[in-house]
Amino acid sequence: MRRRLLAALLLPATALAQATPRPGPEARKAELDRAFEALRTAPDEGGAALVEGRIRALWTQGASPSVVLLLRRGARNLEARLSNEALEDCDAAITLAPDFAEAWFLRAQAYLAAGDGAAAARDLQEVLRLEPRHWPALLTLATVQDGAGDARGALRSLAAALAINPKMPGGAARLREQRRKAEGEAT
Repeated sequence: MRRRLLAALLLPATALAQATPRPGPEARKAELDRAFEALRTAPDEGGAALVEGRIRALWTQGASPSVVLLLRRGARNLEARLSNEALEDCDAAITLAPDFAEAWFLRAQAYLAAGDGAAAARDLQEVLRLEPRHWPALLTLATVQDGAGDARGALRSLAAALAINPKMPGGAARLREQRRKAEGEAT
């Protein structure tokens, strides 16, 4: 008995966290639905930021450990400005989990870093097919559309992101600026 107690005390916290059962897909979906409602109705930016963190954690829980490892490596490569290596990591993650939106989102970012906006836009569309409430994908898509000269498309994407996450820092000002670009100066 003492050995088991000692072994439990000596286990690292990460090992204990990994031993905790993760919620199944239905429970995760229900919690995501509640979290998105909380995000939409958050009273301020601080409250919204807390909910955003929970949503991102729930998104990540849908991946296997190998996919998470590949995406972490891809993110590190992207930070190190090694976009080709990041693309390889993301490709491998997508091969293992083609229905995992975060893999497509990271690959879109890698494509952007490599200068391929069209490929990034295709991947962002896939993210939105898999998770229509993915406001970071909508924001990134707005940036891609604006850079390609599609101010109206960027306005639609940005407005959609703000409908999901209305308390996004700087969101209202960015929407006003994008509206000005898309519709011209008010006279």
